[in-house]
Amino acid sequence: MILLQSCASLLLTLSPLGTPPVALAAQAAAPPNVVLILADDLGWGELGCYGQGKIRTPHLDRLAAQGMRFTRHYAGSAVCAPSRCVLLTGLHTGHARVRDNWENGGWGPQEPEGQLPLLAGTSTLATRLSAAGYATGAFGKWGLGGPGTSGAPLRQGFDTFLGYLCQRKAHNYYPTHLWQDDEKLVLEGNPWFSAHQKLAQPLEDEAEYAQHYASAVYAPDVMLAGALDFVRAQQDEPFFLYYPSPIPHVALQVPDEDVERYPAEWDAEPYLGQKAYLPHPSPRRAYAAMITRLDAEVGRILDLLDELDLAQNTLVLFSSDNGPTYAGGVDYEFFDSAGGLRGLKGSLYEGGVRVPLIARLPGRIAAGSSTDHVSAFQDILPTLLELIGAEPQPAIDGLSFAPTLLGRGEQAQHEALYWEFHGKQALIADGRWKAVRPRVGKGDLSIELYDLERDPGEARDLAGEQPERVAALAARMAAEHTPSPDFPVAALDAGAEPRASGGR
Repeated sequence: MILLQSCASLLLTLSPLGTPPVALAAQAAAPPNVVLILADDLGWGELGCYGQGKIRTPHLDRLAAQGMRFTRHYAGSAVCAPSRCVLLTGLHTGHARVRDNWENGGWGPQEPEGQLPLLAGTSTLATRLSAAGYATGAFGKWGLGGPGTSGAPLRQGFDTFLGYLCQRKAHNYYPTHLWQDDEKLVLEGNPWFSAHQKLAQPLEDEAEYAQHYASAVYAPDVMLAGALDFVRAQQDEPFFLYYPSPIPHVALQVPDEDVERYPAEWDAEPYLGQKAYLPHPSPRRAYAAMITRLDAEVGRILDLLDELDLAQNTLVLFSSDNGPTYAGGVDYEFFDSAGGLRGLKGSLYEGGVRVPLIARLPGRIAAGSSTDHVSAFQDILPTLLELIGAEPQPAIDGLSFAPTLLGRGEQAQHEALYWEFHGKQALIADGRWKAVRPRVGKGDLSIELYDLERDPGEARDLAGEQPERVAALAARMAAEHTPSPDFPVAALDAGAEPRASGGR
């Protein structure tokens, strides 16, 4: 550590004009490998290191103890596809190509797969790291373009892919197939069945539930095995592993041995499918088991890095694509999944978009540290480029938080973070003031105003008390929105005049 600091001081003295010292320090060492793990619908409060008391997450808690935990990190959106678009492009949802969950087909087995594809020539995190000499692999849920489209992973900078191209298919953890590169990978022993079913009354026993809603091959096991093989194959050259696990997105499907590790008394009643997805005899236990299963996957990746002597030069990042779900039998109140924040998945209140972020790079990121630096998914791309010494990405919305990670250099701060999604709009200015328009899709441009420093639970709307601040934030929101032909928002695109909501 002392040697690293001395090198950094020397680099500061010798820095060419205009070159960030943090980037120079990163260039002085071998470029780190990058492992980016993304959970699906994991809540702010669902990890032990973020205050969870019921669900066991020992490996992620260990990762936090060995690295840095962010307390003010935000997802790119409140749902899957647009959040992943922001993560990979560095553009927020006022500028990004994908701003909502657009679907290419329906639920049947012969329906076309995929969501709105990224365009050919898009500059992504994978294209930039590939250009810098990294082997790039993605294993998990994609959601940014179906088979044969311009958005497929191999056309967006990845050398290899294994997983779900279509996020609708990812509603079933026992699918008939995954995709390996551009080829369909049939999972033998997995017949097709609908991932959305309801029961009028409970089934006879747990074995009957398993007979109906489980099969031979659990897809996360296949994707994890592929990810581990990728790391083994690339251990002698810089690599970027993107691991967007579908867990814990419902349906509630997890092997019985994992469910049995949680108390049977948690579940007095089965879930019969009332809020979509598949029934389950022990919904609370199953949900906790899914998160612990994800934690174990993280542990397998961390153990392999240790085994291959790669941990010291591998940056590991862990986050979630949005807040916890309200659907599929998940009892978010029982687990306090949003950690006291307002809102869930699909909401632009804090509970829908504030997510965990853990970062570990031994010897360079201080162990056991935490930060309240306000950051978001659009910041991941410029952060990684700075850490590997690559040229910054022009014309994006993100700011590198490498100075925060490494504890040196001047950290740039966002003047504002911006979201728009499904007829809703939100903006955080100066890390403190949050403007929310929850009814834009209905033509209602009224603004709610919250002071996140004093009111992180967004319980008191101050809009009626601060009309000048509301007007300033409305102007900033208008400046951040660029109309999209794919996701038109009539009230925003027309530039209608805002008004304050007047409190509540």
